[in-house]
Order: sequence, then C-alpha cells, then structure tokens
Amino acid sequence: MLTTLVAFIIVLGVLVFVHELGHFVTAKLVDIEVPRFSIGLGPKLWGFRRGETEYVISWLPLGGYVKMAGMEELEAIEGGAAEPESETTGLTGATDLGLVQESEGRRPKSERTFESKSLPARMLVISAGVIMNVIFAFLVFAGSAWVLGVERPPEARVPAVPAEHLPPGAEALASVPPGSRVVAVGGRRVENSDDLQRALLRAKPGPVVLELVGGATVTLEVPSNDTAKAELIGALGPVYPPVIGRVVEGEPAAAAGLQAGDRVLAVDGEPIGSWPELVTRVQARPGQPLDLDIERGGQTLTIRVVPVSQTIEAGSRAGEEIGRIGAIPEIVRDRPGLAGAAVHGARRTAEVTGVIIGFLVDLFTGDASPRALGGPILIGQLSGEMARAGLADFLNFMALFSINLAVLNLLPIPVLDGGQLLFLGIEAVRGRALSLEQRMRLSQVGLVIIVAIMVWAFANDVLRLFGL
Repeated sequence: MLTTLVAFIIVLGVLVFVHELGHFVTAKLVDIEVPRFSIGLGPKLWGFRRGETEYVISWLPLGGYVKMAGMEELEAIEGGAAEPESETTGLTGATDLGLVQESEGRRPKSERTFESKSLPARMLVISAGVIMNVIFAFLVFAGSAWVLGVERPPEARVPAVPAEHLPPGAEALASVPPGSRVVAVGGRRVENSDDLQRALLRAKPGPVVLELVGGATVTLEVPSNDTAKAELIGALGPVYPPVIGRVVEGEPAAAAGLQAGDRVLAVDGEPIGSWPELVTRVQARPGQPLDLDIERGGQTLTIRVVPVSQTIEAGSRAGEEIGRIGAIPEIVRDRPGLAGAAVHGARRTAEVTGVIIGFLVDLFTGDASPRALGGPILIGQLSGEMARAGLADFLNFMALFSINLAVLNLLPIPVLDGGQLLFLGIEAVRGRALSLEQRMRLSQVGLVIIVAIMVWAFANDVLRLFGL
C-alpha cells in the first residue's frame, strides 16, 4: 500500500509539475506576469513567494495551474487569489480577481497581462504544457532505451494459464496447447509478443481470430470494458523462459536465497517450461512452501520458498488471494546507440499517442465503453504495480501517462488547454476575442463537464475494486 501511494504521488506530482512548468517558463519568456504557480487545485496547503510569484501546493492533488495576469476566467477553479507580497517588493496586493496590482515605479500592468500579448505568443504559452508533456515522454522513452536498453520481445506464444483463471473473452484459449505460436491477429501478421499485444489493444470489441502455426485458429471475444480488455491482453502476455532476472529485496525469493540467473526447472517435482507456468504455480500456493528445483552455474539445487499472500484488487479475480515471491523474469535487452535511442523514443511516443487518440475516438463513436475511463484509484494501482515491476516499467508508465495528460488537455473543453486554444482560434477567425463574461460562462460550463468526467471515472474505479 505504501509503495502504491508513494508511486502515485511521484507519477502525478512529476507530470503535473512538468506540464505547468511549460506554461510557467513560456509565460516568463514572453514577459507575462505570473502571480501563482500551483501543484494541485483548491485552497493552498503550503507555499512560499519568490519575486512576483507565489509557489504553492494545494489541497486537491489532481492537477495544477499557472495563474497569469489577465486570465480571470480560470479563477473559479484555482483556489482564490494569490497572497499579497510584502511592501518591500513593490507589490501592493491582489484584486478580488486574483490579479497582482502594479505599484508606482513598475511597468503598467496592461503590458504584462496574458491578453496584451500577440495571438501567436498566447497560443505558444497555452500549448507549452502539452508540448512539455510530450517532450518529457520522448526523453523518458529515449533515455530509458539508451541507459537500460530496449526489451527484445519473445515470440508470440500462448502461455500456460489455467482455464479457471482465463478472463472473460479468453475462454477459448483453454483448448490451445500452451506454447503454440501466434502468427496473425484478425488477419494482421504478428512477429512477437509486442505485436500480439498491440494488435489486441487496437482490436474493436467483438470476436477476433488468432491464427496459429500450422493453420489452426482460435476466436477470442474482445470486451468493451477497458479493465476486462486489459485482462485479456494480459492473458496473452510475453512467454519468457523460467529464468530469474531480479529478486526484490525483502521478498520471499530473496529471503530463500534465489538469485538472478537461476533457471527454475521444476516446482514440487513437476517440470515447467516457461515463466507463466512458474507464476501459475506460485499464485496457487499463498502461504504454503514450494520446493523449486533450479539450475545455477551448471549445478541443480532445490530451494524452498514460501509465497506471501496478496489480494487481487481489481478485475474478474478481484478479492482472490494469490501467492507472490518477488521475482522478476530475465528480459533480454538490446542497447542502441544515442541515435537509435532517439528513434525508439520518437517511435514509442508516436505509437502511444495514436493509441490514446484512437481510444478517445472510439469513446465518442460508441466503439469503446465509458466504463473504460479510469480515475485516481486506477492510476494509483497501476503506479504501484509498475513501481514493483522495476525502474524500466515505472519510467515507461510515467511516459505513457504523460502523453495521456497531453492528449486529454487538448480536448476542446474550456478550463483545459484545448478549450483555451479554442478561444484563441475563435479570436483569430473573428478578429476579436470573446468577452470576459462569455469566457467565464463557458469556463464554468467546462468546469462542470470536467467534474462530471472525474466523478464518472472515480465511480468506475470504485466498481472495479468490487469486480463490477
């Protein structure tokens, strides 16, 4: 639980900071006055002042904002006016709209407001948060590839999963021999496990045919619910060999003396041939000792390990107690040069962006269920899972979520960046800006829409906790 909470705070805190830093730096570069920089929404929890700007952490940890002079329509969600600065700074306080007033000897306020800047400058300031999120994702993908390497995905094979553990839609896999190689999904050829998972991710709800080596086929039913679809994709996850790549400190595997490089040959005398088989055996024995026959340095050893019990928090198996030993499979990684890492970063950024945009399109056309939306609970759960999986997985999740924030912020809803860009687009077409009253009314409508979406996503999270 603590790992999940800390991971959630890191993910959300870093990505909101990156987004708002884009707005802040760009506003300063075009000489817009910034009374407040906030991580979080609502009333101030803690803060300090440097120069004209008050830097604060606010109570609601679901976003942030950069308050710029001249953007009064966003006041409703920003948590009130910035604190007045002391007399020695040359600022006399704030108006009831949260705008810092100019004192004698300083430049007129009108020269440093958002509205006083050119249309291209304002568009750049509004777009900067999204641009920073995309740049952050690219740097994480590229940096991770350069430092940690790029995973070499195994062949696309059907893992050994007990029939009773197959998620909804994947029941037909029970008739497929474990290890069977998949060569196509829905008529599209796949070369490895990454291709297989991407094909399933892009598949529309309904039947999809998997073609196997030898001409056999199996039909799966792709759910419309996002959580159920994720379970289906997980059931066809990578089939790694049963070789330990890393043991987590303080977990049963480390306590028992298992080491990186150990190849598990058998569990309680029953041979296994893949990592999913090992996972299945471990999950079935929470709190019960297991004897693992392992190969280490050319010798065969038997090591007893007792899996700890863990409760599955979401999905069709929510509430079930499973075993866990804290071992990570060995993953072969290629180490590209700097140019190769940059290409990988750009490709991954484009792929993830396309997937997210595709999901939003499906959501609006009805091809994806609104139940697929996730809120803070789901984000926290995924953050914790990725943190436990290792640094590479955690960084890649942050990059993915950063792109998610960027795309969602471009939706044309007032109070989001996309809504502000819409206002500026209207101004460019009609030759004059919408009035302050019009912008404030539209922003209030946008706020209602955003709150409704947040409530819906949170409700979905709660339903997932109960397996609904």
